[in-house]
Amino acid sequence: MKSQVAELAQLRERVLAGPGEKATAAQRAKGKLTVRERIGLLLDEGSFHEVEPLRRHRATGFGLEARKPYTDGVVTGWGTVEGRTVFVYAHDFRIFGGALGEAHAAKIHKIMDMALAAGAPLVSLNDGAGARIQEGVTALAGYGGIFRRNTAASGVIPQISVMLGPCAGGAAYSPALTDFVFMVRETSQMFITGPDVVKAVTGEEITQNGLGGADVHAETSGVCHFAYDDEETCLEEVRYLLSLLPRNNRETPPAVPCDDPPDRRCESLAELVPVDGNRPYDMARVIEEIVDDGEYLEVHQRWARNIICALARLDGQVVGIVANQPQTLAGVLDIEASEKAARFVQLCDAFSIPIVTLLDVPGFLPGVGQEHGGIIRHGAKLLYAYCDATVPRISLILRKAYGGAYIVMDSQSIGADLTYAWPTNEIAVMGAEGAANVIFRRQIAEADDPEARRAELVKEYKAELMHPYYAAERGLVDDVIDPADTRAVLIGALAMLRTKHAERPARKHGNPPQ
Repeated sequence: MKSQVAELAQLRERVLAGPGEKATAAQRAKGKLTVRERIGLLLDEGSFHEVEPLRRHRATGFGLEARKPYTDGVVTGWGTVEGRTVFVYAHDFRIFGGALGEAHAAKIHKIMDMALAAGAPLVSLNDGAGARIQEGVTALAGYGGIFRRNTAASGVIPQISVMLGPCAGGAAYSPALTDFVFMVRETSQMFITGPDVVKAVTGEEITQNGLGGADVHAETSGVCHFAYDDEETCLEEVRYLLSLLPRNNRETPPAVPCDDPPDRRCESLAELVPVDGNRPYDMARVIEEIVDDGEYLEVHQRWARNIICALARLDGQVVGIVANQPQTLAGVLDIEASEKAARFVQLCDAFSIPIVTLLDVPGFLPGVGQEHGGIIRHGAKLLYAYCDATVPRISLILRKAYGGAYIVMDSQSIGADLTYAWPTNEIAVMGAEGAANVIFRRQIAEADDPEARRAELVKEYKAELMHPYYAAERGLVDDVIDPADTRAVLIGALAMLRTKHAERPARKHGNPPQ
């Protein structure tokens, strides 16, 4: 028995050592960590339990029978992040370039099934060259099994994809099916067809990073939620995100002790937000002032910047924040902002995260490009997401709330549990100037001094229909509050709504706008 145990120990050492120093040196030359170094950074020290480390492929042909490394190019298992169980699979680029074959896929399928059964988050550390060509259609079937499991786990357990190398072809669809995508600049890329194929088909010349690098997906395509300069920072932020999420859809996010007083007055808010609705300001500073210790994690920070989606805490409890950003495009809703916010609202609803909506929206972005691009269809995605959400929902109107955008941004009429407003709020079909031009067109045209008459009528319209208490008088706003009391009011309302329960109509699933 002792000799056999010694043999097992030697075998485990070989598995941990990997394919050799040459392959490891090549990995480091690309500025990348090894697979086990990455897992060590993600999980709590000493917590990793590996599954099937001795697995090897059984394929033959094309020289594969002579190369049968242990792990088959993917390390799978579970560990903890801040003491909570997390499942992980990580490609080892040093073995077959991290390419997926039958045994490789079977290991991933197994760990995905275990994560779903255990009700714990799944993190994939992606650094692979796609399907293993030598194994043909078997490898493609392996991807199909991954996609099916991604879909089954959607909204049940958090799924996080961390891109630490190339991801091409059909392999890119697994990350796209998950809740969050992290990327590292220069070393990670995602695309369906690479630069060579693009050049052959369209004649366009572009680099791998120019086609599918981290910055491209963080700013232009919206595929990437978070982009970082190095793997260490990236994996540390994955740990932080996991601390804000529940283990599954049957639990609530973890609460933490809070030293920031729940009744802390936010006196600076009155100075941060100008009364003049035409003057921009940074909504991020408003969020910092309201949330615990000014800390929050913004999702999709560099894409669709006219809206902010963030996870934060109020009195130690996790909340999702959706807020217009007047600093970009005056905070209007457009196609990309609608899609970004809709997906975030759906995420919060799936994982029992209350939603706080901060409104300062002048409407939807006008233009031929927006209309032809389907702003009606895309704006309806956000409307559907809010209407379908059953978590606690609180909206706060800071300044402007005009037209359809007001309704879409979780107004009381579509189901917000509580709606508050600052004394600077203006809820209306449109701005006073535009409204006056429509309603009083004839009077203005017939006046001796049209501009003076127009100014007079604009003032009259504001006094009649756009004063801060018009909506409150009609029950469309629950209360008008002092901006300094915002934090205390939100915390009190969320505490009351913590036990909210809403029944959905019996149905297989809805048919949201696409």
